[in-house]
Amino acid sequence: MMDEETPELTEQEILDMAENETIVWKGYLACIGEDSCIVQSPWYLGDDCVFGADSDYTTLAIAAIQLLQSKGIQIDSINALNDVEAMIINMATGVEVMQTSTDDSEELSGDWDLCIGDDARLVICKNDCDIELWEPEGGLDVDEEFHTKMISAWEKECLPEHVSQGAYVSQQQYEEGAAARLNLMSQKVDGELVWPPRQMDEKGNTMPQASIPLQGVATIESWTKLAAAGAPSEFSIRAPLLGGITTAFVHFEQGPRGVFLLVDDEDNNPEIGDQVQFAIRRIYAQEGYVRYGLKCQIIRD
Repeated sequence: MMDEETPELTEQEILDMAENETIVWKGYLACIGEDSCIVQSPWYLGDDCVFGADSDYTTLAIAAIQLLQSKGIQIDSINALNDVEAMIINMATGVEVMQTSTDDSEELSGDWDLCIGDDARLVICKNDCDIELWEPEGGLDVDEEFHTKMISAWEKECLPEHVSQGAYVSQQQYEEGAAARLNLMSQKVDGELVWPPRQMDEKGNTMPQASIPLQGVATIESWTKLAAAGAPSEFSIRAPLLGGITTAFVHFEQGPRGVFLLVDDEDNNPEIGDQVQFAIRRIYAQEGYVRYGLKCQIIRD
């Protein structure tokens, strides 16, 4: 689990930070150069950097793009291999992802490149940018048995024949609402903000388009930890490894309230009144398709 004393930076601290300085961003270790950004998992198995319990290259890529965007850097398009989910990245960041299955089979037209290595780290840089080597600070050791079992659990969950026995959400249904949810976009109805977005109100009237972003910080009003045996069926494979599933009911300053999972790779000991921020992680998978969504991260002083 992530050290809960390791603080995330505020937006102003990000703007003021020096180049090639290691920071904690969205639960990852990161470093920004002049025209590049390196983001990696904080977890190590021996000398190898490995993914946390709910991360992959797609969540790393989204975090890297959001970090660059937080510095005021505009990214319109990016070249990438098929190791990432292009549609999810576009929904979460607005960046168009140009993909190819090989390194040199075709020329891509993106202004930036997404480069992935053999471990749980990646680089986003402008075309033909020189990247300085970076040795991060703050890596953590992962339990080998837990890591191996978690990889196996995700492999089983991602099989095409795996379908949750609980509330079924089709891929089409998920994709229809994903962009608004990933960006905390709310609807304004009768002067009040509504989140999560809905297609119709209680009278069957069509709701307006979700277009007003909520602030990326909220307050925990209550929280629940479900034992593995009581967790929803979509989490049944991984819940025993995680010791159950923790959710938080949070209140946004602009009014709306919502329920979020807490990230899986941090020590989560929530308290009522805790401030949380949000990061995109893997939620669950069915029919061979991963559902990504926002999870809470407790803000520590």
